Amino acid sequence: MIKPIIIGNWKLNGTQQSIKNFLKLLKNFLIDYHKKCTVVISLPVLYSYLMQKLLFSKNKNFFLGAQNVDNHCSGSFTGDISPFMLKDIGIKYVIIGHSERRFNYKETDRMIANKFYLLKQENLIPVLCIGETKQEKVENNTINICKKQIDLIFDVCGIKAFNNSIIAYEPVWAIGSKISATPQEAQFIAGFIRQYIHSQTKNRIKNFFIQYGGSVTQYNAKNIIQQKDIDGFLLGRAALQIEEFIAIIKTINM
Repeated sequence: MIKPIIIGNWKLNGTQQSIKNFLKLLKNFLIDYHKKCTVVISLPVLYSYLMQKLLFSKNKNFFLGAQNVDNHCSGSFTGDISPFMLKDIGIKYVIIGHSERRFNYKETDRMIANKFYLLKQENLIPVLCIGETKQEKVENNTINICKKQIDLIFDVCGIKAFNNSIIAYEPVWAIGSKISATPQEAQFIAGFIRQYIHSQTKNRIKNFFIQYGGSVTQYNAKNIIQQKDIDGFLLGRAALQIEEFIAIIKTINM
């Protein structure tokens, strides 16, 4: 992975035509920028085929991602998609633990840790979302919440869990709210995450990255990416707007 690492999470959005239009413009843009950053697009999985031609282009740091995965490898789990299936269609990065999954589908830290484990077994790159609610922030409980969400990954996956992995710090109160964490707030938590991961692994870790997510725009991206421990962004709303998406990539590479 080349820093910065930009992941676009399309969530439950898109049509064949809108995605084709977006990807055509993005492909042309990345001809000049593919050596400057890693870009991942996480479409609704049934539209993943639309990216296959792009993956075999000259854009060497352009990858296909997924928004979720089941915590089983196979079996009687109607409607679910396993890590192997994602790998089989060319997906490399997989978002897990997003707050919308935690709240809407009651996914627990234990379930998310199991997903992390299964992804690592398939040599896929987990993008683990962690972060606090507004109430938890008010109660100054952010560090404890993030630590708890990280600890279960270590418990299930062992000391080398975060090799070749990404943690996306996404304060729940910032997602979709148009209110972002300040660069200083984002750095404080990212700095804690990096220090804590290294303390648990005794610095025996490679290819570990930290992203920020939550109301990132072309106007605040530059100041956030300049923070020491921020390696990229996990984008939601901005990932749906090609002009904004491109503007963010340009801004952080200036």
